[in-house]
Amino acid sequence: MHIAMIGQKGVPGRFGGIETHVTELATRLRRAGFSVTAYCRSWYATDKKADRYNGIDLVTLPSLRTKHLDAITHTLFSTLHACFVLRPDVYHFHGVGPSLLAWMPKLFAPRATVVTTFHCIDRHHAKWGPLSRAMLRLGERACLSFSDVCIAVSKTLKIYAHENYDKSATYIPNGITPRRVATDDNLLAPFGLRPFGYVAFVARLVPHKQAHTLVAAWQKAKALQPDTMRDIKLAIVGDSAFTDSYVRKLKASAAGDDSIVFTGYQTGEALEALFAGSRFVVHPSTSEGLPIAVLEAMSYGKAVIASDIPAHLEVVGEYGVAFTTGDVDELAQKIVTLAADPMHAASLGHAARTYVESTYHWDDIAIATAAVYRKNVTVPDGVLALE
Repeated sequence: MHIAMIGQKGVPGRFGGIETHVTELATRLRRAGFSVTAYCRSWYATDKKADRYNGIDLVTLPSLRTKHLDAITHTLFSTLHACFVLRPDVYHFHGVGPSLLAWMPKLFAPRATVVTTFHCIDRHHAKWGPLSRAMLRLGERACLSFSDVCIAVSKTLKIYAHENYDKSATYIPNGITPRRVATDDNLLAPFGLRPFGYVAFVARLVPHKQAHTLVAAWQKAKALQPDTMRDIKLAIVGDSAFTDSYVRKLKASAAGDDSIVFTGYQTGEALEALFAGSRFVVHPSTSEGLPIAVLEAMSYGKAVIASDIPAHLEVVGEYGVAFTTGDVDELAQKIVTLAADPMHAASLGHAARTYVESTYHWDDIAIATAAVYRKNVTVPDGVLALE
């Protein structure tokens, strides 16, 4: 069986939840004997000539790299290529924006199966204007209507699909790969950080991730309890996603504060070291599907302070600390409380790791996704099934 992954920026996932999702899922599907092709945007690819990763075939195509046209133009080129050149058995669209074009295989490849994954309610993101939000709402309907099967990455999104569109979605969550990574002073030193001497924020620097709320809360926490917060830093790991003006304002708000470190985007060993060496992680976002950054933090054995949006509560629950979304004062107090009690933070982190390893494992998620494919496509002889 041949699956085409469409909508992600690329593989391997250097940053971004969808890219991580596709990389982890496609790698396991390929190992199980499925043929998988992933479409990549030329600006995202680290090696534009690479045509294979972990057994996954890569097709790199251009896009109009602007805030509003990047995703949809690349999805158009990818879908046309898939329909007329690749001709896969399954067209798997990731995200509600790319799902706007999920009708195309129905027209040009009617015997193929269309699967969509509903990753997030993107129209709730603050960076989008009225027209973009309207199009993303259409994308939600397309995601649920044009596909043979729609996968929702959270129970929250499954309920949302039923309540808002009277459509049924199949729940298959995001996941983690179990981590056992030692702290590494040499990898932290370039950022001026020391093991367990900082709190981490890991996300794209876009308004709905609320890094500005965290910076304000951090500065208030330092003023509330200067002794507790004296030797702790805040590491903001991430960078702009067509949001340069927002990033400039964010850095300006932290200017002169040596306790706030901007690391930019990090991947590989550096990102692992930043997760592993943190005392705990804060994720104050106002909109998520099922945040991979939170799952990953928990997989490293870290307690997470998260805003009380449904997608966070679904994951963090009793294994972390919730605060009222957007409440700077409450977040500041929660930071101080957890910073003052490292043993409690470590205990929460240990429980969190045990929980996510048993509930959100990519191996199980790949098995569930393969079952969706098998149910809707006749598997040719010789193709292995995930068991």
